[in-house]
Amino acid sequence: MSRKGNCYDNAAMESFFGTLKAEYFYLNDIRDIDELQLGIKEYIHYYNSDRIKLKLGGLSPVDFRIQAGLL
Repeated sequence: MSRKGNCYDNAAMESFFGTLKAEYFYLNDIRDIDELQLGIKEYIHYYNSDRIKLKLGGLSPVDFRIQAGLL
């Protein structure tokens, strides 16, 4: 990156990681790295496919994109 850094560049990922930690990491007893990797993959699928968002009218992100004709 050759331009000046902007604090909003990382805002979306910071928000996701905060949600990931609050909804997955802190609520589970993780024993090893393989369990952590599998759990994160499952959580990402849940986050995109099943978790409803009020900002999207009560739809999951995938359902919202399908309804909007973006997928």
